[in-house]
Amino acid sequence: MFDAALRGLIDKVKSGSMDRRAFVQRMICIGITPPMATQILAIGGVATAAPPSTYKPTKCGGGGPLKMLWWQGPTLLNPHLATSMKDQDGSRLFYEPLACWDPDGNLQPVLAAEIPSIQNGGLAPDGKSATWKLKPGVKWHDGKPFTADDVVFNWEYAKDPDTAAATTATYRSTTVERIDDLTVRILFSKPTPFWADAFVGAPGAIIPKHLFADYRGNKSLKASNNLSPVGTGPYKFIEFKPGELVRGEINPQYHMTGRPYFDTIEMKGGGDAVSAARAVIQTGEYDFGSNIQVEDDVLLRIEKGSKGKSIRVAGADVEFIALNFTDPNTEADQERSKTKHPLLSDPAVRKAIALLVDRETIKKAIYGRAGNTTANFLNGPEQFVSKNTSWEFSIEKAAKLLDDAGWKPGSDGVREKDGRKFKLLFQSSTNGARQKTQAIIKHACQKAAIDVELKSVVASAFFSSDVANPDTYTRFNADIELLASLSTQPDPERRMRTFHSRYIPSEESKWQGFNIPRYASRDYDAVIDAAEVEIDPVKRAALFVKANDILWQDTVLIPVIHRMRVAACSNTLRPVISSWTTDIDNLHDWYREV
Repeated sequence: MFDAALRGLIDKVKSGSMDRRAFVQRMICIGITPPMATQILAIGGVATAAPPSTYKPTKCGGGGPLKMLWWQGPTLLNPHLATSMKDQDGSRLFYEPLACWDPDGNLQPVLAAEIPSIQNGGLAPDGKSATWKLKPGVKWHDGKPFTADDVVFNWEYAKDPDTAAATTATYRSTTVERIDDLTVRILFSKPTPFWADAFVGAPGAIIPKHLFADYRGNKSLKASNNLSPVGTGPYKFIEFKPGELVRGEINPQYHMTGRPYFDTIEMKGGGDAVSAARAVIQTGEYDFGSNIQVEDDVLLRIEKGSKGKSIRVAGADVEFIALNFTDPNTEADQERSKTKHPLLSDPAVRKAIALLVDRETIKKAIYGRAGNTTANFLNGPEQFVSKNTSWEFSIEKAAKLLDDAGWKPGSDGVREKDGRKFKLLFQSSTNGARQKTQAIIKHACQKAAIDVELKSVVASAFFSSDVANPDTYTRFNADIELLASLSTQPDPERRMRTFHSRYIPSEESKWQGFNIPRYASRDYDAVIDAAEVEIDPVKRAALFVKANDILWQDTVLIPVIHRMRVAACSNTLRPVISSWTTDIDNLHDWYREV
């Protein structure tokens, strides 16, 4: 599994002749981040020690209400059907995974009794299985016991192609078997270096078998509990108004001692990022606001002498432009994946558009403290970040590429070729920062004689999981679109396999695939397939760097800003935020310090 030198270091940690800190420092020297070093130790048989808890409350409840604001409200509450982070967040209020990621990128048990390792017998040395022991005594909110049968059912539910689950990529190549009531084993068909994917983090939250057994497959969208969750989490469901409001109340039988702290919770959706920031930081109407994508100078003004503050967490989030490889105007949706975009199928055209993205202006005018320019889609952890890419802003070079490709300015000043005008529909969600970014890019395109029509879709619709909504980002009924890819785990496998050809969204898949450019490349597929089975951490990192470089070389998308995750928080709230998962994956550890 490991080469001799790395195996020797791991053995030193196991024997006590080298401490963890020295091991992590040695890994940093060869480009491996602390979270990945911890994972290497776990795979190598060194149990992960939980960090000392900073949770101060000594009893369950008594914390009053927790009011949270998402300017993109969730539209359903089933983690397997959630196609956006807001829906994962809404689901995660009530449902739980076996484990979650802490702020340092370490796994912490939730429904599991412990984290699997070779040392405790949970991980197979050949990388082909992981055994999870479940926490005893956990009950669903309706009083039914949580058991291994629920875990096995979630695997069956998600891997069924007719369910069209957003999580199918995680479960399709695994087998999950029940060992006993409180033990499950995940079997992998091949060596699997990143075993902590299934049932981990917000996308790995588990739904109850007894309520969803009749809604597996093509009945998945008909389950009433998609809108009224019955979970195992610290808060029990009260009310849901899709796109507007989710409410819950304390679960007095919660399985973690002294938790939760708050008596009620509320997740309010709607409005925009600026109004959300003001409602938390300035007026104090809310305690927490997620994804505060606001121009930095605006945020600085809001923060002066206020009741709250902004908090920033660095991870691998990236703001990017997706380029449509298929024709969005094809009438038969199910045939769309077989079409070619009349403009963007030409690599020269895609490269010209990339040259028209003025990242430096976008950073200075919008992101400030919260972002850096990048040419990489994959921006972390550090060992996965390519040093081979670069970006450039040049209207002159873009114009020459288009001239050479046969796109010449017409009598009206707009480029044309073979009677077709060079016109692009550029869409994004309604958000001040994104509309400003769109405007900057449109201005450069106009100087290059490209006609760009801007479209902004209300965020609740753009990120909706409603398969009948034609304006979602996965339907991608435009030529280019601006959005973000947010971290849900420290390992890049889930993020990078997004662009594997098997995940192209279609009507048949209920638009659940995340390969929104509809990009199909045998070379890219082969690199991802190899990375998914490469046990050597250095070789595996090199494969993901290569995958990133293919996306850059083919101009599948245009990375714009490596974003920090920004949230708004009251001065008294003590949230636990990890850049490697959704904002509320550690909600059980939140409290207020008064």
